[in-house]
Amino acid sequence: MACPLEQALAVMVSTFHKYSGKEGDKFKLSKAELKELLTRELPAFGTKQMDEGEFRRLMNDLDHDKDSEVDFKEYACFLACVAMGYNEFFRDAQRPRKK
Repeated sequence: MACPLEQALAVMVSTFHKYSGKEGDKFKLSKAELKELLTRELPAFGTKQMDEGEFRRLMNDLDHDKDSEVDFKEYACFLACVAMGYNEFFRDAQRPRKK
């Protein structure tokens, strides 16, 4: 049986491929595929509250090679940034409050 971190990596990879194969290049996420992935797999990230302009900016920030799609490397960098944000949130929540 795989360790939890190995399982997490497998989920990260399989989730990408679950959405990337729906249209166009099967190894990249189109704008629509990315939006669906975020809506279904990361609802706490806030895509439901994100307007079209904010989503366009997110897509532009993720698309480092400017091919109008998000490849696996760009997706992995995004997840790393989200994980760092979660880490900061939980680290700050554990710090004793000053009185």
